[in-house]
Amino acid sequence: MQKERSFFKEIEEITEYDGSALDLLRPRLLLAAGIIIVFAALVFCRLWFLQISNNEEFLSKAYNNRVRVRELAAPRGHILDRNGVSLVTNRPSFNVLLVREDSGNEPSLMKRLAKVFDIDVARLWERIREAEHIPLHIPIQLQEDINWETLAYLENHKHEFPGIRIEVTPRRVYHYGDLAAHLIGYLGTISKRELMGSVEGEYSGRDKIGKMGLEKLRERDLRGEKGTSFAEVNARGFQQQLLKRVDPLPGRELHLTLDVKMQQVAEEIMNSEDKSGAVVALDVNTGRVLTLVSTPPIRLEEFIGGISQKNWDTYLNNIKKPLINKAVQGVYPPGSTYKMITALAGLEEGVIDLESVYYCPGYHAFGNRIYRCWKWSGHGAVNLTRAIAESCDVYFYQVGQLVGVDTLAEYAKKLGLGVKTGLEIEHEKAGLVPTKKWKRDRHNIKWQEGETLSIAIGQGYNLVTPLQITVMTAMLANGGKKYRPQIVEKVVNPNGEIVERFEPELIEELTGMDQHIRLIQEGMYEVVQGKRGTARIAKIEGLDIAGKTGTAQVVRLAQYKHLKEEDIPYKYRDHAWFTCYAPADKPEIAVTVLVEHGLHGSSGASPIAKAVLETYFADRLIAPEVAENKE
Repeated sequence: MQKERSFFKEIEEITEYDGSALDLLRPRLLLAAGIIIVFAALVFCRLWFLQISNNEEFLSKAYNNRVRVRELAAPRGHILDRNGVSLVTNRPSFNVLLVREDSGNEPSLMKRLAKVFDIDVARLWERIREAEHIPLHIPIQLQEDINWETLAYLENHKHEFPGIRIEVTPRRVYHYGDLAAHLIGYLGTISKRELMGSVEGEYSGRDKIGKMGLEKLRERDLRGEKGTSFAEVNARGFQQQLLKRVDPLPGRELHLTLDVKMQQVAEEIMNSEDKSGAVVALDVNTGRVLTLVSTPPIRLEEFIGGISQKNWDTYLNNIKKPLINKAVQGVYPPGSTYKMITALAGLEEGVIDLESVYYCPGYHAFGNRIYRCWKWSGHGAVNLTRAIAESCDVYFYQVGQLVGVDTLAEYAKKLGLGVKTGLEIEHEKAGLVPTKKWKRDRHNIKWQEGETLSIAIGQGYNLVTPLQITVMTAMLANGGKKYRPQIVEKVVNPNGEIVERFEPELIEELTGMDQHIRLIQEGMYEVVQGKRGTARIAKIEGLDIAGKTGTAQVVRLAQYKHLKEEDIPYKYRDHAWFTCYAPADKPEIAVTVLVEHGLHGSSGASPIAKAVLETYFADRLIAPEVAENKE
């Protein structure tokens, strides 16, 4: 107090008696004021930064210390067949998540969890290391789809596992196992590349998305919209109360054109007999796909959550190549199914008619080479109908020779070969329809006329998919109309409203060929219904079927010429084709079967098509015992 009085007295004395001393004190006062102003400015700027400039960020952090915001996964849309039968739906999956900022002593926690899950603790640490770059408040998935016993234990002892919470997410249920696996596809965890390519906020790092098939192609329809929950948590991360919840919106339903019964029948036969190949069935008047089979199947459960390297190697090393969708990705010589194209080209170009007859002694000499018929003893004199019915090679050698390869290619493309069909499916192949120009451009070699003979019977450079052959058969059945094959009939939102419907799409129509197409239809009718037809085995009582068998040579090897067929190594055996439509007088459905290395279309492929047709026409066919009673 005494000091203060002396200070003020000094100032008075200075003010009153010494003006020069006051000049010395003034800079000190200004310096002190400047320091005070600077500190005040810093405080003001900091307050501006915290409360105004970055208000939202720090408010969010403060809010998250008390409120935990969680995403709620949306149930994916169901997939149904054309009759409303559920193929794929959802069930609850209970997943164990770790929030690291709430976990405390992680080593001890991981040891206890490893015992609960009965797994090596290293697997848990591996998942934590994979998420090192992720912020601590974002959950890490430690275990997926735990069983009820594990769930009950964790719930009853949750206070012993800080930072651990249970998440309930929808998981796909395949009601028919691996039925139509290549078409439906599967889900997997989103990759970093996929996440970066998506719209911001649309996906998070743990989301499951479609990886193949319709699950991938129709991801936007099926995925739905996420929900959000806001829950108050305590310092250890345990939920105290639910503050708010926005429920997720389920994905849209896909109603397919597929018929589950027909699909089942085809797959069961192909799989039970260990056949590799494809079965395709189309509605000839709309283009709707009723059956799309590729065997061997893939096991969908092996792909969910990421396929193991061991299983992946097994698929890659399988000689029957199960990863390929044989219906649209497998390309094969069409064999004798191509003869309808040769016939149509010959009729349209005027080189043959119904009365044209060629003699088949069992071979055809051209240049310095002999081209054999499949029937070594020969067919004798044959016209068009008989040539198709009995699949006489010599007849079509001569027609192809007269027409030429470029004209054959023209009609092949008109009937859907050599171009993609446009089906909503992944990686469809266009196949190959060779021309003189193609060979010159591709191999820099001139086309040899003898090669045209091979093309005329579906060998040589010809390559087609089973779907293309089915489109061709459907066009011959309906008089020349090419429809775009369709697999999705409609898309329905969660309110039951149809948001998208797919009407039949007519791509092209062959005009002025009706008469010639009818002549080919007569020959195809004799293939199944005739006394000498190559597919008499496919006959069904009470149903007229028209079709064509085919045997596609894989490779010509002289060393296997005298062996029994069953003794020829599998990979060198011929492919077996059968394509048909029914009823012959008023076609509704076209079916094509391709059995890799199945040897003969009549025995290897036609029985499968017969079973598919019996399923489709089941309610219109008379059972044998009923027919006997009526007699």
